[in-house]
Order: sequence, then structure tokens, then C-alpha cells
Amino acid sequence: MTALLVALAMLVGLIGTVVPLIPGLTLIAGAAVVYGLVEGFGTVGVVAMIVIAVLAVAGTLAGIVLPHRAAGGAGASRSSLLVGVVGAVIGFFVVPVVGLPIGGALGIYLGERMRTGEHPAAWRATAATLKGFGVGALVQVAAGILMIATWGIWAVAG
Repeated sequence: MTALLVALAMLVGLIGTVVPLIPGLTLIAGAAVVYGLVEGFGTVGVVAMIVIAVLAVAGTLAGIVLPHRAAGGAGASRSSLLVGVVGAVIGFFVVPVVGLPIGGALGIYLGERMRTGEHPAAWRATAATLKGFGVGALVQVAAGILMIATWGIWAVAG
């Protein structure tokens, strides 16, 4: 029964790697910790938890670093990214869940448009940032799948 509940929590966590406001990788790692506390860690569990923790940290960092690097590479300023964050927060409350990415993208575009006065430059920075978020999300999904697979090996072999 524990394994089933942990697997369900991990599935929700995997969904959270692409759905805003669900702490995806943290939820997967937390479910693995709960599994270890209930079922016992043992040698396999300790190794699995180390692998899961490394994947969680790497995936989380990728979700932060890749969009920032993409935005900077396309010339987006910090102030435009800040406008994007404000737009994301406003968008979330105006149109729950889907408003977060829409508001963020619109904020980055408007910040860059005001800064540069040019549509092509603003669009280039916005598109690059969105691609960075997309790649970051893919890395997080991959990390989540690998974390769940690691737990699965632990559950079977442990």
C-alpha cells in the first residue's frame, strides 16, 4: 500500500514538472524519503536516495539556469525579466494556472519593447526565454522520470 501511495505522489510530482505551482521534483524526492522512512532505507535505499537527490538538484537548477541563460543570450535585461515575473504573478491571478506563463511571456515582451523600442528585439528575447523554459521543463521531466525509475529499482531490489 505504501508503494502505491508513493507512486501516486510521484506521478503528481512528475505532472508538477510542467504544471506551475506543483513542486514537481521536490514532491518526487519527498515521496522517496517517505518511502524510506516507512519501508526502511537499507543499502539500496541510501544509494537510491543519493541518486534521487542529485537528480532533483540538477533538474531544479536546470529549470532556473537554462531560461536565464537563454534570456541573457538573446539580450533580455534583468528589468525585462523582472517585468516578466510581475506579469506571471498577475497573469496567474487573472487566468489561473495558464495565466502564469502567458503573463510572464507578455511581461518579458513588454519590458523588452519598452527598453529597446523594437518589436524584433523584444520578440527575439521573449522567444529565447520561452525556449529556455521549454528546455528546462524537458530536463525536469527527464530528471523526474529518472528519479521515479531509481525509486522503482529501489522498491523492487530493496
